[in-house]
Amino acid sequence: MAIVKPFRGYRPAKEYARRIASRPYDVLSSDEAREDAGDNLYSFLHVVKPEIDLPEDTDHYADIVYETGRKNIMKLIADGIFSQDEKEIYYIYAQTLWGKTQYGLVACASVEDYLNGIIRKHELTRPDKEEDRKNHIRVTNFNAEPVFFAYHDNKKIDAIVNRIITEKPEFDFVAIDGVGHKLWLVNNDKDVVEIEGIFREEIKYTYVADGHHRTAAAAHVGEERKKQNPYHTGKEQYNYFLAVHFPAGQLTIIDYNRVIKDLNGYTKEEFLNKIQDSFEVKEFGDKPYKPSALHEFSMYLNGKWYILRAKANTYNDNDPIDCLDVTVLSKVLLDPVLDIKDLRKSMRVEFVGGIRGLEELKKRVDSGEMAVAFALYPVSMDQLMNIADTGNIMPPKTTWFEPKLRSGLVVHDLE
Repeated sequence: MAIVKPFRGYRPAKEYARRIASRPYDVLSSDEAREDAGDNLYSFLHVVKPEIDLPEDTDHYADIVYETGRKNIMKLIADGIFSQDEKEIYYIYAQTLWGKTQYGLVACASVEDYLNGIIRKHELTRPDKEEDRKNHIRVTNFNAEPVFFAYHDNKKIDAIVNRIITEKPEFDFVAIDGVGHKLWLVNNDKDVVEIEGIFREEIKYTYVADGHHRTAAAAHVGEERKKQNPYHTGKEQYNYFLAVHFPAGQLTIIDYNRVIKDLNGYTKEEFLNKIQDSFEVKEFGDKPYKPSALHEFSMYLNGKWYILRAKANTYNDNDPIDCLDVTVLSKVLLDPVLDIKDLRKSMRVEFVGGIRGLEELKKRVDSGEMAVAFALYPVSMDQLMNIADTGNIMPPKTTWFEPKLRSGLVVHDLE
């Protein structure tokens, strides 16, 4: 059963919360982060993307980058902007987007749970990205950003959360992108004990929804420190890492789409004929079309939108991977028709999160940068958890969660 541990979080004073809260490190380039932070000296981007405080030609993986991150978070603490809670507690973090609110439990997840499969994952990690986050944790000595976890809905946890959120939140602000953020403290000892017990007794698994590299990095740093400590007891803070746990029923996965640079030598007519082997193809016109069901795609080509419906022989709904539309598209179109064999390595395919809308796909093709775009129906949480439960791995760039967690509202000290 899952371990979710209360902890003494460091968090900003109320009046600084909105200025500190930042988007996660991995959704912004360094240039975008510099622009986002601007003249805001309190932005947590100075901690999670500290290269923005260094010359632009600085190697992003240089020691000085991580050392700058530690210097910046320690200054926030020394200046009294951040302070540590006096006892181990939980936090409830709410995000509101598009009129919908999701409520997550901020807690420490267990390194041991990650290593023994209680924390389930659905993506592979890249060694270079994982090493980057390991170095950030090693040097700063903090889990500076939470990872995004899900768990199967539980009425007992819902009841506790629903009672606590009737109280006044500690933080309550709307970020510049329009997403609302609230944070409550769960500092009643009875609630803390009850939540911990419910997870231990009733929540068999938790699931990495977003943040596989941060999760792996935190777990491996914890494992390193265990081996380095001859007096290890299992109670040290490095045995745990920061996560926000959401009930799966509240989460929204949006589409993660593909744009392709060329038609692999085919003319438009040849390409349309070729894909009819695997799809029913219907011209839709110049207005964007958003897929409305599984195994339905939309395609933008040469100024027109098309509806593609996968033929029955192209997918297997009884297989957790073969039922995914990202698999169908790769197996019957990107690979055999466009000769794109490996989505992780190909330079001819790029990925566009659905948050940017279908107009972004049209823009990329109309500019001449790309030749064709495909919009997909989003994966469901049930599909994600089924894949994780069966030990399978999703194809690259399958899920896009919105809203993203804000960084800097609560951090976890490894000491």
